[in-house]
Amino acid sequence: MTSNILDKGYEPHEVEKRWYDFWEKEQLFAAKDESSQKPYSIVIPPPNVTGVLHMGHALNITMQDILCRYRRMHGDNVLWMPGTDHAGIATQNVVEKKLAGDGRDRHQLGRENFIEAVWKWRKEYGSAIIKQLKRLGASCDWNRERFTMDEGLSLAVRKVFVQLYNEGLIYRDNYIINWCQRCHTALADLEVEHEEHDGHLYHIKYPSTDGSGVIIVATTRPETMLGDTAVAVNPEDERYRNIGYNEVILPLMNRTIPIIREKYVDTSFGTGALKITPAHDPNDFEIGRRHNLPSIKIIGDDGLMTSEAGQFKGLDRFECREAVLKALKKEGLLEKIEPHKHKVGHCYRCKTVVEPNLSKQWFVNVKPLAKKAVKAVEDGETRIIPESWTKNYYNWMNEIRPWCISRQIWWGHQIPVWTCENCNEVIVAVDTPETCPKCSGKNLVQESDVLDTWFSSALWPFSTMGWPEETPLLKTFYPTSVLITGFDILFFWIARMMMMGIHFMGEVPFKDVYIHALVRDEEGSKMSKSKGNVIDPLTVIDHYGTDAFRFTLAAFAAQGRDIKMSEKRVEGYRNFVNKLWNASRFSLMHLDKDYDDIDYNQLSLPDRWILSRLNTVTENVNDALDNYRFNEAAGTIYKFVWHEFCDWYLEIIKPTLYAKEKQNERQSTLSVLRRLLHDILLLLHPFMPFVTEEIWHKLPGTEGSIMKAAFPATSSDYLITEKDPEAESKMEVITEIISGIRNIRGEMNIAPSLTLEASVQSQDESKIETIKQYQDIIINLARLKSFSASESAIKPKSSATAIVNGASIFVSLEGIIDFAKEAGRLEKEINKLTKELSAVSNKLSNENFLNKAPADVVKKVKEKNAAFLEKQQKLQANLEKIKEFESK
Repeated sequence: MTSNILDKGYEPHEVEKRWYDFWEKEQLFAAKDESSQKPYSIVIPPPNVTGVLHMGHALNITMQDILCRYRRMHGDNVLWMPGTDHAGIATQNVVEKKLAGDGRDRHQLGRENFIEAVWKWRKEYGSAIIKQLKRLGASCDWNRERFTMDEGLSLAVRKVFVQLYNEGLIYRDNYIINWCQRCHTALADLEVEHEEHDGHLYHIKYPSTDGSGVIIVATTRPETMLGDTAVAVNPEDERYRNIGYNEVILPLMNRTIPIIREKYVDTSFGTGALKITPAHDPNDFEIGRRHNLPSIKIIGDDGLMTSEAGQFKGLDRFECREAVLKALKKEGLLEKIEPHKHKVGHCYRCKTVVEPNLSKQWFVNVKPLAKKAVKAVEDGETRIIPESWTKNYYNWMNEIRPWCISRQIWWGHQIPVWTCENCNEVIVAVDTPETCPKCSGKNLVQESDVLDTWFSSALWPFSTMGWPEETPLLKTFYPTSVLITGFDILFFWIARMMMMGIHFMGEVPFKDVYIHALVRDEEGSKMSKSKGNVIDPLTVIDHYGTDAFRFTLAAFAAQGRDIKMSEKRVEGYRNFVNKLWNASRFSLMHLDKDYDDIDYNQLSLPDRWILSRLNTVTENVNDALDNYRFNEAAGTIYKFVWHEFCDWYLEIIKPTLYAKEKQNERQSTLSVLRRLLHDILLLLHPFMPFVTEEIWHKLPGTEGSIMKAAFPATSSDYLITEKDPEAESKMEVITEIISGIRNIRGEMNIAPSLTLEASVQSQDESKIETIKQYQDIIINLARLKSFSASESAIKPKSSATAIVNGASIFVSLEGIIDFAKEAGRLEKEINKLTKELSAVSNKLSNENFLNKAPADVVKKVKEKNAAFLEKQQKLQANLEKIKEFESK
């Protein structure tokens, strides 16, 4: 037969496209709405419709795909729900930039036409991220793809808003929010990124109204003093306990403001006196409420000073800062300026400095929802893995503030609230009203704001399955089995899904939450365009193939530990893909048919050993994947395939495969070989779907896609036999002897082509018996011309020795090595290495280099130094051995 012969080399790109098209055509990713199979479901963290594949996506999708393929092969009815998020602010920005390029803006188009333009853009460009996920091998049920703005999800959003409003949990109020002047919208607290800046602390004098003294206030934002409505001091602060006045004059505004006592004030910061600006600081806002202080908005939504700022009206907020400082100096009210590091909030989208601003917005009172979500985790209804993230979850949920859900943009779910212009009646409804229920008027105006993008995403686990309808899909797959996501959206998304899922479905949205770490560059730094250290997943896939890339991500995905990614690592696993390919190619050249069932009693020691090892590997891989230990599963398979299957088993059985006269033994070995390759492909498939599918179709006795085959199990009906400790113990003895001889060959620089004479001595009678019984394997793999083993073996003259597990190995070097020549070679190599080591050591002893060179450069030099030292020690040890032989 030739149909099962693989090409000489593996070319991933043609293979990947062919098999992905096949999987889609055959509907192999499709879930059943109703089935007797055990349900298993995952909802994809919906990537932004504006997005392109990055390393975070790649890791996240790879993990989900591994689990989905694994569970399908275990016979589960798997739903992997895909979709994208409409990404309100980001998408509007993209389309507005496109319009700006044509010399237009959204206000010229009007709201309706602008929304139409966004939908057109989404149709043209919004599927880019989905195509990229497919290149990664994602086996989502693409027939069910959802979008947070599609008709069904829009209905769910309206239902949720109306119910929460009717329950008194959604309300509208004047409140301090985070305002982005660039995006012209409110932001939730989580959408603000705080960065440390080198700023200043400005000490300003506030004179008392009676002229008897001054209070000095320290602030980082002097421009906001124009909106101050009080100065607060801690009632326990001795410095202010006995001052003889209760009011001060607000500098530059000549307004009288009170001195209030407030325990919130930190006595160790600044002067211990805190200016209170309720309209421009969230903490001041809360203090203002407690003390019934007025809120004066002096910075407008456009970032310019309002008329409330008096003489500074119309100035940009940062220009105003300079103007205020100049005016304070002129009036002698600026005590001093000192350097001060502090954190400044920036918009997570456009990086503009965010302004805390008083605004009328829509909010959700999430406190009661958060309590239930905390209890669900405490009671074990949902597990967070790694468990260390549970504390962060509790802390944030217990301190949760009202969620600002309104955004002043056009792209998104327009808030379902209407106001009657005739009688001011407010109507909150799922369906668009035609008339006012109070006055029957038809002049109804809908709220112009849209909902925060995360509002619709919070409903994702149930809205994507058809809620508010009680669909069979929802009944089968909710709650979902696991959510896999990054820690950066624990509060953005996971917490909100927990709150909404429990409130509207009556149970948690997922049983497990697996939080993966970051993918960093090879030095451990966070990837960013500004640093120029971003690795593009698609470029990596182009160079090394999808399977190698996926396996690299899995192999380094240890729980709670960031991944240091480099192309060199992917190249290493590309070599593993090639190793699998070549081993499979060799095996298939001998596997010309499907072989009979294996009779364990007729098997050789290597056959029994490798099957026993396969049993253990199968058990460990299943356990690791069941418990989200992706790296352990990948590492277990890697070691088994590369070292035990390829390096040992295939080499051991070659004489049997080519021995035509031993047909019975050959047939038994071929049966084992087929079973091994069969199970190896299955174990690897969730990690490396493409190459395993390609080889699978060449393996005799297989039918259909590997995706439909059963994953190897440790159940008695699947296994050939139980584990065989005796076979493993005997093979360990044999492989240790071979490795010991190979190490001597390597250390003594003996060419592989030379056959050697070796002997083994051990007081362990059973060990000697095993070595003698299987000495043919040792002779073949260690390339020996003579070999003996006994309890009384004596070390021959001019021989190298290795001690392995209670056995002494002697390899004769007489006639093999020219000791004088080898000593000269080693001395020459040591001298060369000593010079190189000296240059590196000089660098490390140079304080100037250590202090000024980049950390990554210093690290590489230290690693080089360590490697040189280790090599020097080995060469020196070998030289001493050679000289010892030479002297004899």
